Amino acid sequence: MSTSAEHTYISEVALNVLEESANSQLFGCNESDRKRFDFACTLTRDWSRVVSGQTLWKHDGDGIDKDFRTLLTDDDATAAVYIARDSMKNRNRIDEIIRDYRSSPLRSSLSKLRIFWVTGDFDADKEHERVQLRARLRHDIYQDLLLRVALGGITPQDIRNFASSGRLGSPVWILNQISKDGYLGNYTHASKKYGIGIPPLKEELLRLEFTGLISRDEPKYQGLLQVTDKGRAMLDICAQLHDDLSGRNKASEEFLYICKILDMNFEQAGDFSALEERKTGLTFGYLANNAELMLACLYYASQHGELEWSPELFQRSADRGSVARRSPRSARPGGST
Repeated sequence: MSTSAEHTYISEVALNVLEESANSQLFGCNESDRKRFDFACTLTRDWSRVVSGQTLWKHDGDGIDKDFRTLLTDDDATAAVYIARDSMKNRNRIDEIIRDYRSSPLRSSLSKLRIFWVTGDFDADKEHERVQLRARLRHDIYQDLLLRVALGGITPQDIRNFASSGRLGSPVWILNQISKDGYLGNYTHASKKYGIGIPPLKEELLRLEFTGLISRDEPKYQGLLQVTDKGRAMLDICAQLHDDLSGRNKASEEFLYICKILDMNFEQAGDFSALEERKTGLTFGYLANNAELMLACLYYASQHGELEWSPELFQRSADRGSVARRSPRSARPGGST
């Protein structure tokens, strides 16, 4: 069956956005065998996540049923993307199909479904409409697919919870140390090794655990605190931000776009040099935005020795591997405020 220019453009844009997102250096993306799909790719970190997608434009009724069967019966896919033309008829039909699947053996497969709506009167022959559709699809894909699937489900609130510690820099430093060591050990041992008192260490660990950045719940962790997928994503973000804000390596536009979705707009917050020039400290608490909080967190984490990032990071810049090695006690973050 022939496809319309709109159908072809939407499918190509979705794949192009996913491939360009790899410039963020937070994950890899490669086009996969499309098989029966309109587009498909594989997202990689220390694992592979297959993304399969279908585009709904002109067909409806039985065509939508077929699309859902194709997507939800693909056992290889971690995420099933359905980009649909927005109309009341399509929304009602998709709602009916989802209700049917909830009472079927494929109920669990619905968790991997991602539906993105595109305006019903989109015209692929009009340049301004192509630009608008691409911008909208890009935002939806980054927010609902990349953050939730590729980056462990990290959210703007996670950023705030992580960076708002009164012990400036401690969250970055402790999370990085646990990732490097592969475990925490007992509190007494960790306190001596990391040069931080047991009570504040416990408080920071609880903060990290409640935010989902470390966990001891999964069987593979055997009761020991380990950095989760979300925690490793947080470290990746911190490492790139540190390089960018310190002037070492400029972050890509795709990475900064992800930061904006996480409510971190560094065009307004500035960089480390701007923070050094300020005579008064940042206003913490509810007045500080995510960018200011993360800026201060990374800045103070680096004030007691250059950070030696965990080798578990997805991709490391060329000069990250040759940083000054400091003992844990001399490299501990600053005190509380």
